[in-house]
Amino acid sequence: MKSFAATDISTYEMQDIMKYAIAPRPIALASTIDSEGNCNLSPFSFFNMFSAKPPILIFSPLRQGKDDPNKDSLRNILEVPEVVIGLVNFDIVQQISLASAPFGREVNEFEKVDLTTLDADLVKPKLIAECPVNFECKVLEVKALGENAGAGNLIICEVLKVHVKDDCFGEDGKIDQAKLDLVARLGGDWYSRNNDQNLFKVPRPNNQNIGINNLPFELRSSKVFTGNDLGMLANIDALPEALFSSDVDHHKKAQNFLLQNRIEEAWEVLILKS
Repeated sequence: MKSFAATDISTYEMQDIMKYAIAPRPIALASTIDSEGNCNLSPFSFFNMFSAKPPILIFSPLRQGKDDPNKDSLRNILEVPEVVIGLVNFDIVQQISLASAPFGREVNEFEKVDLTTLDADLVKPKLIAECPVNFECKVLEVKALGENAGAGNLIICEVLKVHVKDDCFGEDGKIDQAKLDLVARLGGDWYSRNNDQNLFKVPRPNNQNIGINNLPFELRSSKVFTGNDLGMLANIDALPEALFSSDVDHHKKAQNFLLQNRIEEAWEVLILKS
């Protein structure tokens, strides 16, 4: 294992390691406006949700060089403490990449990357028509994390209103994760896509699950089962009162059921029949 002390590597090297390792990261497409009504649009992957009541989103523009340290988005928010945060899907990812270029403050990125503005209901910045979801937010606080290049500025936003495109809902009336087709940021030039080709479900853990440590030795010592397999088998209330197979073929058959999320059938294979 290679180890790196933060004091022994450059800011760029640390940021590079973090961007590759802490991924995927959702992308906030921040729409802001200055005191004169000029629009700005910029993507940020240092972004996430942090509370539901109140609904809080936080994103973080990093300080740049010494001559002009703050991005236009941050300057605008300090003038007009409101923001619209749009989510980025695969259909617009290339346009969003263009918007991350360091254009001059006089440039309207909506026009530069050919995205459409819509009037928001409660805030001055514009909605982004092409985004599958838009959050209208008021800015509660801007917290600077340092004065050097690479230091973040936490922009703490309270969501006032959410807009979700009609075609993002499933038949059950809830947002369909696959239909959103969101993209996420990785390290370097890498992104990931979240659609029905690579999404998978992990059932929520049973509050009284037995834990892997309480699985029978025959299962824990298996040369077939992975940690994921054992985690699925351990997500039950109580261990069946039975003897369990150590047979490799039984374990492979059970593993196949686990890959299909058919946990009860996997257990049936593993219980020795009298």
